[in-house]
Amino acid sequence: MEGSSVRYSELLRRASFRTFLTAGALQYAGPPAVLVVLLFRVALAYPAADREMYGALALAFLGLSSTLPTLLAAFFAGSLADRHDRVELMRSANLLALLAAAGLAADLYFSAARPIPVPGPAGFYLPLWMVLAYPGWALMTASTTIFRPAYNTTVPRIASAEELGRANGLLYAVAALAVALSTAGTGALLTWFTSTEAVGAAFALFLVTQGLLLRLPDDLSPPRPSSLPSIWSSVRGGFAYLRQRLDLFEMTIAALVINFLLAVALVELALYVVSWLGLVAGIWYGAMIAVSTAGAGAGLLGASHLPFEERAGLYILGFVFLAGFALLSLAAVRSIWLALPLVFAYGTATGAIATMFLSTVQATVPHDVMGRVFAADEVGSYALVPVGQWVGGLLTLAVGVRGTFLTVGVAIAIFGVVMVVGFRALRRFGYRPAPGTPSAPGEASAT
Repeated sequence: MEGSSVRYSELLRRASFRTFLTAGALQYAGPPAVLVVLLFRVALAYPAADREMYGALALAFLGLSSTLPTLLAAFFAGSLADRHDRVELMRSANLLALLAAAGLAADLYFSAARPIPVPGPAGFYLPLWMVLAYPGWALMTASTTIFRPAYNTTVPRIASAEELGRANGLLYAVAALAVALSTAGTGALLTWFTSTEAVGAAFALFLVTQGLLLRLPDDLSPPRPSSLPSIWSSVRGGFAYLRQRLDLFEMTIAALVINFLLAVALVELALYVVSWLGLVAGIWYGAMIAVSTAGAGAGLLGASHLPFEERAGLYILGFVFLAGFALLSLAAVRSIWLALPLVFAYGTATGAIATMFLSTVQATVPHDVMGRVFAADEVGSYALVPVGQWVGGLLTLAVGVRGTFLTVGVAIAIFGVVMVVGFRALRRFGYRPAPGTPSAPGEASAT
């Protein structure tokens, strides 16, 4: 089967698609920009002699702080998207991100440095500003976790089944470009301006996003029955559907493990730049994030040109190996000019996986349960990212930054082999879109 013949220009001619694309791109760009500020401020919060030990633990606490809020948000986000107006839900989630950004900017402005003793090695402490930043970051990650299922489930309302591959590729490639620009720009702001101004730029992104979301039409949610089950029944129904689809269940398990492992390594990327590469200017860390995100954009767009639809699972497995190899290779280089191509390759792999997964779910899952399926993916993948960040801090404390990247790269390769051998349904994950038909996920045929 050849890739979709749909042209991007056909999608971009629609005003609602353009608004939807821009709002999503800016909303996705905001949290990574804030995270660049927090990670870099944490990485440089301690004297050079204590940086790798204390910094690793402080980054671990950053991940731990958002674990429970993210899990709770992921657990209910799908049911909220299936029960309520999705555009209104996106607006509400973005408002929470606005509040979180405002609080973080105020915290960094006052930047109270009073040390707060916490459990850990002798003499370990957290500056007060860092302790206050943790709940702000938790609120922001929870808001993003609520936003994603509502956004993803809206795509089939503005694109036909034949258009899903190109639509997802375009939407998330533009989002990746926005993230690349925001993270690179944040790195520059950290080099020449204050961290408060850097977070203020992210606040501006959320503010513009809110204006765009208010311009979206109100008919992008599917019709709902007059009577709805309780939210607990709704949540259980989503997981029951997932149990019936072994390919989706195996994909969720794979996402749980892979995203957990990626988080273990990537939370330490700031320390990798500062300690392993020896670069303390914020622009270099921003460049690493930006190049990785540019790679994701290349993968998102490139995947839509591949004939992946009927063999999405096999393609995903191949890109998992590429991501693991790229992270493993980072441990072998000590030059920023070698590290940048490797993080680009990592980003390409994750971007391609995203296009294939999103398109297949949107084409094969009924509208009335799609939000809960995406939320189950959130629980299985994104919700464990904070736990991975916590483990990453502990692992770096034990084996160092280089050891962390070596461990994660090898672990991903081993798990990739496990998936190839044992995940039979995942290997059959895919769909056959009918050309020219509107998106009707409940009727699309899964392979």
